[in-house]
Amino acid sequence: MPAPRVSPGSLRDVGPFTWALARVFGRRSGTRPPAVFLTLGRHRKLFRGWLHFAGRLMPGGRLPRAETELVILRVAHLTGSEYEATQHRGLAWRAGLSDAAIARVEEGPYAAGWSAREQLLLRATDELHAGDLSDGTWAELCAELDEETRIELVLLAGHYEMLATALHVLRVQPDAPR
Repeated sequence: MPAPRVSPGSLRDVGPFTWALARVFGRRSGTRPPAVFLTLGRHRKLFRGWLHFAGRLMPGGRLPRAETELVILRVAHLTGSEYEATQHRGLAWRAGLSDAAIARVEEGPYAAGWSAREQLLLRATDELHAGDLSDGTWAELCAELDEETRIELVLLAGHYEMLATALHVLRVQPDAPR
């Protein structure tokens, strides 16, 4: 992988809040402090706003955590974001997804083994990646999810698309195990 365009920051670069937060998240995930935090944290005000927004989607969202992780893993696959995929495979497993389901995400919504709801979420993610939702998929989502959860799904997929772009452009390196 090419060298980072923006290196992860030091305590002085990111401040004590982000520095401590990155260490806690690293311990919880069994890695060194997440490079995404220490890289984006170099822009302190933007990082805090992003962290609040991202936290409202995951883990504080309306979708069950396992479904949130399905969407994130599918976005990671579609965007080729190895950083997101690596981070979220472990989170998906902790949220209750089996190893087989985590691997099956790459096969897509039509792979055998998904529930109807999981298949719908994965199809919606694929369509959102392409830039829109079909009227048919939207109607299915309306039958399955309330309005706030539909809004959240669109923002969740879009957020992880944006993050995948930032990680790629900034050349954020995957987190090494501790």
